[in-house]
Amino acid sequence: MKIGFVVNDVQTEKSGYTTTRLAMTAVNLGHEAWVMGVGNLAFDSDDKVRASARRVRGSRYRSTETFLKELQGKKSERGRITVDELDVLMLRNDPSEDVVQRTWAQSAGFIFGRVAMRHGVIVLNHPDSLASALNKMYFQLFPEEVRPKTVITRDRGEIRDFAREQGGNIVLKPLQGSGGQSVFLVKKDDLSNLNQMVEAVARDGYVIAQEYLPDAAIGDTRLFLMNGDPLRYKGKYAAFRRIRQGDDMRSNVHAGGKIAPAEITDVHLHIAEIVRPKLVQDGMFLVGLDIVGDKLMEINVFSPGGLGSAQKFEKVNFTNAVIEAMDRKVRYMKFYRRNFDNMEMATL
Repeated sequence: MKIGFVVNDVQTEKSGYTTTRLAMTAVNLGHEAWVMGVGNLAFDSDDKVRASARRVRGSRYRSTETFLKELQGKKSERGRITVDELDVLMLRNDPSEDVVQRTWAQSAGFIFGRVAMRHGVIVLNHPDSLASALNKMYFQLFPEEVRPKTVITRDRGEIRDFAREQGGNIVLKPLQGSGGQSVFLVKKDDLSNLNQMVEAVARDGYVIAQEYLPDAAIGDTRLFLMNGDPLRYKGKYAAFRRIRQGDDMRSNVHAGGKIAPAEITDVHLHIAEIVRPKLVQDGMFLVGLDIVGDKLMEINVFSPGGLGSAQKFEKVNFTNAVIEAMDRKVRYMKFYRRNFDNMEMATL
């Protein structure tokens, strides 16, 4: 199987990233894995998508540190590959990282991914659905039973009214962004400063005002879904908890949150079952659900991270399951002469 992984920039990848783990596992399982930056894609005059990409030369790696050092270094094999000849193209670039300095890069992955689909390349997650999920409005399309009460606006008065309806406790965050950036917890005593907080978030566009969930004080649970179902391998769920530190309300690891083992309950599985139909309908192969109490805080569809954290606690290499699932899709496509709808193939 020939796999291409699209990232923001090969040189900014880190050994702990899930994409690095996936690429290394693919190589260890005997597959051909190329990694390319979203800015390395091109559409040539012969109507083919090509990319300046690189891969490691070895066939077995014991650590992601060794793997990534070779991939980013002079020992890697570099070339201009024909993306249309790949079996799978996995879009793992995070648009929120390019929202300021490289706005053109936000949509490049799924724009080129759409073209690659014409020649039977399996593109994961489905590029049209990724385009729809470019901001957090996508989250509002899921059933309200699993979502916190929310308003999305740039009007300070509407946000103030919503805060009063919620007893003064709400969360403010930008419509587009990730990693806990520009996230504020507004308490009843903070309403006098609400305008300033709204202005700070509104600099990046629309503002999400969301009811505050008290269970957030003890953190959230990241549960991975693959092909619409909770990712389970060797009897273990791919999941972990993120716990906030001190007075910082953000549990994101990038914002200083700590990780801990997760206990997947019927509540988590019920939420996963509710969101499953839409994820399958949208061709979302691998996603991460962030769950607080009995509510879903976020659905990560672009580059959900943390499979390494789940592996740390469960002692199971979940990336094996992901690569094996992709390999099955490739075999299906061969049976059908690569003539199968990408939206359906993404979650088969």
